[in-house]
Amino acid sequence: MTDYLAGLRAQDPAVAELVGEELARQRDSIELIASENFVSLAVMQAVGTPLTNKYAEGLPGKRYYGGCWAVDKVENLAIDRVKQLFGCNFANVQPHSGAQANYAAESAFAKPGDAIMGMDLSNGGHLTHGSPANFSGKLFDVQSYGLDPDTERINYDEVAERAQRCHPAVIIAGASAYPRLIDFERFAKIAHDSGAILMVDMAHIAGIVAVGLHPSPIPFADVVTSTTHKTLRGTRGGIILWNDPAYSRRLNSAVFPGSQGGPLEHVIAGKAVAFAEALRPEFKTYIGQVLINAKALGRGMESRGIRLVTGGTDNHLVLADLTKVADGQVSGKDAEQALERVGITVNKNTIPGERRSPFVTSGIRVGSAAATTRGFGEQDCERIGELIGDVVAHIDDERVLDRAEAEVKELLAPHPLYPELG
Repeated sequence: MTDYLAGLRAQDPAVAELVGEELARQRDSIELIASENFVSLAVMQAVGTPLTNKYAEGLPGKRYYGGCWAVDKVENLAIDRVKQLFGCNFANVQPHSGAQANYAAESAFAKPGDAIMGMDLSNGGHLTHGSPANFSGKLFDVQSYGLDPDTERINYDEVAERAQRCHPAVIIAGASAYPRLIDFERFAKIAHDSGAILMVDMAHIAGIVAVGLHPSPIPFADVVTSTTHKTLRGTRGGIILWNDPAYSRRLNSAVFPGSQGGPLEHVIAGKAVAFAEALRPEFKTYIGQVLINAKALGRGMESRGIRLVTGGTDNHLVLADLTKVADGQVSGKDAEQALERVGITVNKNTIPGERRSPFVTSGIRVGSAAATTRGFGEQDCERIGELIGDVVAHIDDERVLDRAEAEVKELLAPHPLYPELG
């Protein structure tokens, strides 16, 4: 093993020390944040290449700078691979993030002041789907839809009725904390019947879609956005996918020059590597285990009396309702902090009908993608779910927390992270 930070340590020991601290944090905790994952060494190496030096405003073959022939090949490779992965006709791989991809897609089809419809943030949507704190809520007339209060699932009839009333320019399907399958065909009918464009944000489920274990939005949506990390297990970034050539100019120009300058070609190289990894048969095996492990996490928490929003999960994440834990005295923030104390990383999250502040919340969101990458299996994840239940039910009992911390270390021991890095 070599010290991969040797050069950085010699040049800037302060930064090298901080990078080492983060690597240690990742190694020494069970990562259950649903929007995070661990990239392969190959992806990491691609991102840290001389491609970072090159400006390449424009598209491959149509750049505003000279000397782009090599990065054109890199970007075209990423485009070809992501089109193969998702079975679409066109792709833009330049967005720096999922939020950038969403801004570009929304601004391509909606003018400031136009109505858009997305899932309400407190019901599991994303900031970019219409939150008043975000550009989407500031630029557009937001007509959010929520979940059925009884089933905690999308009520498609209600969405259709709302769309017919407000005639939005864009309807956004997709979520940040929704554990169930989404009917994209139904969403397409709702959107097109009301004269709207259907935009699907599949950031969380992209890896599941890629291997056919979640219905694909590609045949139904006008435009699809995604991040390239989460279940897709690539470097952090965004993509936009579509099928209709009539949309190409407006979507590409909404990225550049509409919302970004030069693309990050070193990050695009990392995306290309991740897309190739996702095209391999073993990636489908991995995603299958992600789904099994998410259900196991849920079973473990349920066995300790924690209620799961919607009663379970169809994807990689579980949303846990803590309102019945310790007579309602444990908030999502409390749980997040106590779990981090024992080496389990989750995030506080609002739940349907939330009564607490979004900075406090009544729930936690738990995901299985990163733990599965690390090698945890079904029994491991069920036990982790039980430990979560034990910790949140005895949040002030240091003996319980100490026992949980010790068991977390035992669970981590057989699954070292990046051992090649020294």
